[in-house]
Amino acid sequence: MAGQGKKTPERLYPGDYDAGAAAAANTVGRRLAEGRRRLGLNQAAFARRLGELGVEIGLRGYAKWETGETVPGAYQLLAAARLLGEDSLDYFTGAAPELNEEGLRRLRDYREDLVASGRYRPFPAAKEAVPLREMLFSRLRPSAGPGNTLDEEFFEKRLFPADAVPPGADFAVCVDGDSMEPVYRDGQLVWVQRCARLRPGETGLVCYDGSSYVKVYGEREPPAGLRPLFTDSEGVVYPQPVLISCNREKYPPVPVHPEKGFAVVGRVL
Repeated sequence: MAGQGKKTPERLYPGDYDAGAAAAANTVGRRLAEGRRRLGLNQAAFARRLGELGVEIGLRGYAKWETGETVPGAYQLLAAARLLGEDSLDYFTGAAPELNEEGLRRLRDYREDLVASGRYRPFPAAKEAVPLREMLFSRLRPSAGPGNTLDEEFFEKRLFPADAVPPGADFAVCVDGDSMEPVYRDGQLVWVQRCARLRPGETGLVCYDGSSYVKVYGEREPPAGLRPLFTDSEGVVYPQPVLISCNREKYPPVPVHPEKGFAVVGRVL
């Protein structure tokens, strides 16, 4: 029969979607870039707008989404869709739209008129108040790759859901970089408990050589050339700290040189 088996070109049906092909073509990244440019925003401005929707992502982390080096999570993608004015995630599938740009504009205008009328809104469900807790948050990200300086003047107070704050936490920071993946992702918020020392195997926030890092703390016997620097006045030899990344193939362990300045800020909870 003529026409049997033909697929409608304007719409992508579930059976037509190939996740592997979409990933190889970087469909999500390309659609993010197209939508961002349509809004007239550069990458930094778009990342800041995402922050207003609760997505903690820096310029470098967002740029990786567009290039396909990493992909946004489900809630991050929903926030991006909202920022782009899309009502669903169909925009990111790569399917051709059913309407051209003018038709889509008119559809958005019609939707805005319906919403503004107030006659077509669903009755809001009763919501229980979520207890909030004010906590310190660092606007500078400690690095899980190259380091940034963590200075007290860059701390601010923010409200977080109380049940999201672990016991003993003193402040929150967002990780920057990929050396702690897959345990900690670029842009992930972590909670820190202030302390002056770490045990081997614990993950901590440390300052070294003027920069801050989220790393696994380790120790080793100091080499002969540095042994005098780790020996106290009574002849006791102390172990040499080592900063360890989870992504060891890309980031080898970094032995701490005592003359470059090293201090533990806190323990990552």
